[in-house]
Amino acid sequence: MPAATPTVSHPSPAATPRTPPVRRRLFCMLYDGVLLFGVLMAASALYVAVQPALHRIGIDHPYVRQAWVFAVLAFYFSWFWQRSGQTLAMQTWRIRVENASGLPPRWPQALLRFVLAWLWLPPAAAVGHALGLTKGPFVGALAVGLLIWLSLAWLDPRRQLLHDRLAGTRLIDLRPQQP
Repeated sequence: MPAATPTVSHPSPAATPRTPPVRRRLFCMLYDGVLLFGVLMAASALYVAVQPALHRIGIDHPYVRQAWVFAVLAFYFSWFWQRSGQTLAMQTWRIRVENASGLPPRWPQALLRFVLAWLWLPPAAAVGHALGLTKGPFVGALAVGLLIWLSLAWLDPRRQLLHDRLAGTRLIDLRPQQP
């Protein structure tokens, strides 16, 4: 008997998928952040385990550590997105990312979406540095940059974020429609 494969329901082409409200996406992002705490703890433990070897070959540097964390995050999100279109938090909040065909994005598109989702950070960090901000105020400048990035969804007729438009993906609301 063949093994059962998980099914992913896709809306019919005639049905226009609904975009989840920005507020639900923000809560989903916060929940993903909570879940990532454990993922990043494990990744940090692995980094600490290989840190003596990295030090011996001269590449134990904060930038290497940051690149490692970025790579772990990229793998986490891209793996879930290309597999089912949903991270664990997205499953809870009933949100899915899909391509124009209504399917989960493949690896290249998922990785592109992940990288493009960070486009808000360099301008926000540049403003923080230009203003000479440190610690809390600098984090505040980053938070403002993120909020501006999220608010760009209101400028889009389909309420999609800029990185989704650039990557050719979209977020859809999986909750049943209210009559």
